[in-house]
Amino acid sequence: MTNNVFAPTPPMGWNSYDYYDTTVNEEQVRANARVMAERLKEWGWEYIVIDIQWYAKNAGSMRGRFQYIPFGPVEMDAWSRLQPDPERFPSSQGGKGFWPLADYIHSLGLKFGIHIMRGIPRIAAHVHGKILGHNETADMVADPASVCWWNPDMYGVRDCPGGQAYYDSIIKMYADWGVDFIKCDDICNTDHWTPNSEKAFARSFEIEMISRAIEKSGRQIVLSLSPGPAVIGKAWHYQTYSNMWRITDDFWDDWELLKAMFPRCEQWQDHVFPGSYPDCDMLPLGYIGAGFGDERLTRFTRDEQKTMFTLWCLMGSPLMMGGELTKLDDWTMFILTNWDVLDMLPCRPKQLYRNDSSAAWTALDPDSGEKYVVLFNLADEPQHLSASVRDIWPRTIAGIDLWEGRRTEFTDGAVTADVAPHGCAAFRIASTAKPWEDQQ
Repeated sequence: MTNNVFAPTPPMGWNSYDYYDTTVNEEQVRANARVMAERLKEWGWEYIVIDIQWYAKNAGSMRGRFQYIPFGPVEMDAWSRLQPDPERFPSSQGGKGFWPLADYIHSLGLKFGIHIMRGIPRIAAHVHGKILGHNETADMVADPASVCWWNPDMYGVRDCPGGQAYYDSIIKMYADWGVDFIKCDDICNTDHWTPNSEKAFARSFEIEMISRAIEKSGRQIVLSLSPGPAVIGKAWHYQTYSNMWRITDDFWDDWELLKAMFPRCEQWQDHVFPGSYPDCDMLPLGYIGAGFGDERLTRFTRDEQKTMFTLWCLMGSPLMMGGELTKLDDWTMFILTNWDVLDMLPCRPKQLYRNDSSAAWTALDPDSGEKYVVLFNLADEPQHLSASVRDIWPRTIAGIDLWEGRRTEFTDGAVTADVAPHGCAAFRIASTAKPWEDQQ
């Protein structure tokens, strides 16, 4: 996969999951797309991604008992390929699939994405469904021993010609629909209990099959792998066959989850390259949780929101807004449209230090030469934080605060700041004329 062609910069967009869970419909997708086009597109936000179970009928109707209705009815064509539920996505009726919706989103100057589960529908295997372009049926290519532990919809696909033909057929269909982004689930890590084991990576051949199918389709489709945590020993594989891969399980608006992202980012900092990105997961900002029966404004404090957004941009993580865009408030808009912070996305990150109460990172933009230093307060009380940068920049330096816009000159070879609990201080660095020796 020529990753730098598919995604030369980290993808930025909106995903339906954090607000809608399994219940999003066409009208809601269109409404969110219009907000993105009108208010966010100029800052680089461009992907509209429909998350899990767009093919499921009655999705969300048993939310009190099941997130995913066990073996519930799904919409499927004659070739064992899942189709949009026509009740929720009426423009798909008549075999049109997502083409009309994708066409609308493209007309707004945006890109269109969908979530898929690894594998072939279980119901297709049970009824011996046909596979386009191959004489084997779904029961022959399905692996009944390979199932997702948290979702009942699919069997894994065997590594065989019929299995490749099935993946080729669905990816070609998505390409014909106009899909620009595929989030494939239950594939980055398939073993929740031992996430860094070989077992967690046992279905890597399915990643390769999907990647081959994308290349065969002739369409540039970004491939995103979920869920995490990704297996660090297999970084080379993710980089070769995908564009982004989750380094965490589902991320929500909880400080402990955000704090836990710092060691994950430390682990993955050397694997950020154009076209392939460790993915810190969606941004639970603004209003979230409605489809889960818990609509709320994010529980993150404003300082925690700054910390999250800064860390994601510093790491070059893809940015997928999880909140409902039609309820976008001024503060969330301020977070999402901070050019100074967004400018860190193409940078190469490097952690300077981390302990239980604080962390410091630097970043370098290899193209512009811009340099950054960020101080993170991981403690529950305010702190005066400092990071030595004399070995990196042997001159007096000035910093422009990325969130406040203030200019500060730093002395004694250190970047320092008073930082709020769970907050951060982020600076773009500029050298001044005086070498250190002249000031001693």
